[in-house]
Amino acid sequence: MALRRDPTVSALVGERVYDEPPSDVAFPYLRLGSIDLGPLRSDGAKAWDVAFSIEAHSRPDAGRVEASRIAGAVIACLDERAEAVPVEGLSLRWVQFVTSTAARAPDGKSYVAPAAFQAVLGT
Repeated sequence: MALRRDPTVSALVGERVYDEPPSDVAFPYLRLGSIDLGPLRSDGAKAWDVAFSIEAHSRPDAGRVEASRIAGAVIACLDERAEAVPVEGLSLRWVQFVTSTAARAPDGKSYVAPAAFQAVLGT
């Protein structure tokens, strides 16, 4: 995965990049957030519009600063870098950063900064 191979991202979270983090996960870490997929109507070619997010989770004592720093590294790794994200059986035509925010996580202690992206997948 591109995020694990990126030196800046891995310096911040190590190998802790998850789809579903373990219950005893160590902070900080990244989690694949929401994925929304819809058809992209074009000239007969099959393509899909994809909105997805990568969540940066930080320790309570490191706060928004750490979460934002990790999200920034994710954005630098993926924005306008479709070649960095292999998709088996399809091609990622483009990927663009859309928005990010940093806030207290639902546990009331740690912080999370989701980075949202828009992408197009094709055959």
